[in-house]
Amino acid sequence: MSSDDHPQPLPDVPIRVKRLPNSGGLAMPAYASDGAAGMDVVAAESLTLRPGARAAVATGLAFAIPPGWEIQVRPRSGLALKNGITCLNTPGTIDSDYRGEVKVILANLSDEAFEVKRGDRIAQLVPAQVQRAKLIEVDNLDETKRGSGGFGSTGV
Repeated sequence: MSSDDHPQPLPDVPIRVKRLPNSGGLAMPAYASDGAAGMDVVAAESLTLRPGARAAVATGLAFAIPPGWEIQVRPRSGLALKNGITCLNTPGTIDSDYRGEVKVILANLSDEAFEVKRGDRIAQLVPAQVQRAKLIEVDNLDETKRGSGGFGSTGV
């Protein structure tokens, strides 16, 4: 493969989306650039987020995500850097069997109140495949060099 060749992108996963009554006139989630991993989603309501406060902000959308997939809700880097606004429970997960309105849990980590206006881009939605696990209960685990060393045990 030469440096001019690029791998072919994966096919898009079809995800059905339903506009709820509070989404009238709002933009659908969309990719901001050709290389964007996440679709920007907008607020379907306006509110003031006080310093240290958090709120579940309505998007006015519900999704039918195919089995074996999820949608991850992630912060927007510009809001985080410029305003101290982030998503809690990050990445948040929208499960394939959930059909209710998607809300974004925003938190204000800054010292100033932040105005969320209806139509503002508040988060990114990233579809991701899900690998489920089968847990097998055992009496003992195999040994590793790290062992049970926890937080900070592998760094200096």
